[in-house]
Amino acid sequence: MTTVAPRLESERGSPRGQAVIELLSSMRFAISLLTIICIASVIGTVLKQNEPSNNYVNQFGPFWAEVFTTLKLNTVYSAWWFLLILAFLVISTSLCIARNTPKILVDLKNYKENIREQSLKAFHNKAEGSLNELPQAAAHRLGALLATGGWKVKLQERDTPAGKGWMLAAKAGAANKIGYIAAHSAIVLVCVGGLLDGDLMVRAQMWFGGKEIYNGGGLIADVPAQHRLSERNPAFRGNLLVAEDTASGTAILNQSNGILLQDLPFVIELKKFIVEYYSTGMPKLFASDIIIHDKATGEKQEARVEVNHPASFKGINIYQSSFDDGGSTVKLQAVPMSAATRPFEVEGTIGSSTDLSNGTEKLSLEFTGLRVINVENLSGGQGPNGQAVDVRKVDLGSAIEQRLGAGHKTTQTKSLQNVGPSVSYKLRDAAGQAREYNNYMLPVDAGDGVPVFLLGMREVPSEPYRYLRPPADENGELLGFIRLRAALDTPELRNRAVQRYASKAVDPKRPELTQQLADSAARALGLFAGLEKVNGKSSSGLQALADFLESNVPQDERARAGEMFVRILNGALFELDAVAREQAGAKSMPEDKVQGFMSQAVLALSDAPLYPAPMTFLLKDFKQVQASVFQVARAPGQSIVYLGCALLILGIFAMLYVRDRRLWVWLSPHGDGTHATMALSSNRKTMDVDREFDQLTTRLLGRSEKKS
Repeated sequence: MTTVAPRLESERGSPRGQAVIELLSSMRFAISLLTIICIASVIGTVLKQNEPSNNYVNQFGPFWAEVFTTLKLNTVYSAWWFLLILAFLVISTSLCIARNTPKILVDLKNYKENIREQSLKAFHNKAEGSLNELPQAAAHRLGALLATGGWKVKLQERDTPAGKGWMLAAKAGAANKIGYIAAHSAIVLVCVGGLLDGDLMVRAQMWFGGKEIYNGGGLIADVPAQHRLSERNPAFRGNLLVAEDTASGTAILNQSNGILLQDLPFVIELKKFIVEYYSTGMPKLFASDIIIHDKATGEKQEARVEVNHPASFKGINIYQSSFDDGGSTVKLQAVPMSAATRPFEVEGTIGSSTDLSNGTEKLSLEFTGLRVINVENLSGGQGPNGQAVDVRKVDLGSAIEQRLGAGHKTTQTKSLQNVGPSVSYKLRDAAGQAREYNNYMLPVDAGDGVPVFLLGMREVPSEPYRYLRPPADENGELLGFIRLRAALDTPELRNRAVQRYASKAVDPKRPELTQQLADSAARALGLFAGLEKVNGKSSSGLQALADFLESNVPQDERARAGEMFVRILNGALFELDAVAREQAGAKSMPEDKVQGFMSQAVLALSDAPLYPAPMTFLLKDFKQVQASVFQVARAPGQSIVYLGCALLILGIFAMLYVRDRRLWVWLSPHGDGTHATMALSSNRKTMDVDREFDQLTTRLLGRSEKKS
């Protein structure tokens, strides 16, 4: 006994090894891995992948950004733990296939014809009957009858006390078990294809080939070789930006803390980039007419790349990913936001920067973007861009009608309009802090008949732009508003405007009220200009007037006092604009435009202190150069994944819709005829099985006695 046990253990393997194999090949282990992969895939879908670290800090804060980086959630699909889980899933599923496939293949060949007669009586679906023929003849007749119905039949002759008996064993639906093998093999193929097409090859070159991530700057041609991947790299997926009338043959592989460069065996030259838009302003078509230059042979091949219609060359697919600016040139006019700065013009290329100075303050102007088409919703209905609801005009019938009808019907009418080009730029101070600005080239009519310039600003990229809306003057320029704001900051012009307003507003019969009104107007202009602190707090604009009324006027008199204050402010500002125009030698504004201009100017002057830049830059001219962003990929696992998907579809279909059935008919001698005992088994108990058994019983045995 002591000599046999070690031999058996060595043949079967150690208990610990058997336990490990048992765990790896178990269904619960595979399902656990699939659950983790699904959760990780959800995270990878929701959380943007391979973004710069600053983007995560700005969006989620430093704590969560560090958590994402530590757990590699910002690079889920290339994280070591994700690749390890995929590898374990491949091993687990492969072991499961290796364990069960031999059993399935043996079972496919086995008709189980040795089953005993007594065992047939234990089945759920069973029946007995009599046949007027000998067992041998009945067996061959019933076998031929089943064969015509798609059953595979095997006959076995047995000796019984009453004579020769025959066991008829038949089976159908063997594809159900083949579906099990196909579905599990599909999981292995898809995972293997995913590993091949993922970052595994790139990671392997970094681990064993001495390749390093590059996080510096400069020209692509100057990047050292240790940051470049060979043209023979078996699998990669990168981005390639090519401007019109230029060519490039080096793709960029984005990594969490830098980039890798992938040299291509060809160069892509962009002849023309074509983009078409829907009425909503969304792009409808991306298309690139390109020429592919083979580096080895010099061969040229023209191709057209569209979304969902890639080009292919030397096993590398070229996809149309998006488009970008290819180095457009812009001419900007610097418009001072105060009288201290003189206007000037500056030219630059998108993606470049230039140095500026604001007195002793040094600034850097970075040209970041140019958009030629901007389609906006300028409807006057309810909503952010609309008007308030007038409760005196509520129509119950119309209100009900708006909520009836099709589910896609909206109660807000959209008025989509192309408002023209816009330019984006950043102003960066000497400390490196930058604010981003977005200005539209042309004044926009927001629906109230007063064209305004849209001057956008935001502190961080994750925030939406906030817009200052100064009105355009009678010449469609910003000069009228800037002149009025400069006059508001000039004491001499304010005093002249106050005196002129007071002399015009007071009845000549009561000259003693002139000075009182002048003092009130001077107080209103001073508060509006931010020259006076209220309750020790500095403020300006309409907020300063509200703070003053709240602290100096009783609550029951604030409404009347506020109305009076606003009327005085509007009159003083009107005279201030007239004084400023006289000093500049400009003509008076036409009467039909004065009210709209001044109403919008009051609002813009109130918000102007929140616009932190000393100047704003308006787009005067531009020359657009477009660039196409291609995704280039060599994916050897693509065919493997497609094969896996096909097997998965076939396997699931076979397992769900094909029933594995086995039928036995025991034919024993009974007088001059045969006694038949029939039973049917299936891998799934359904009403269809019962119905099929009834049909088989009638077909094979005729009138029979069923037993349950």
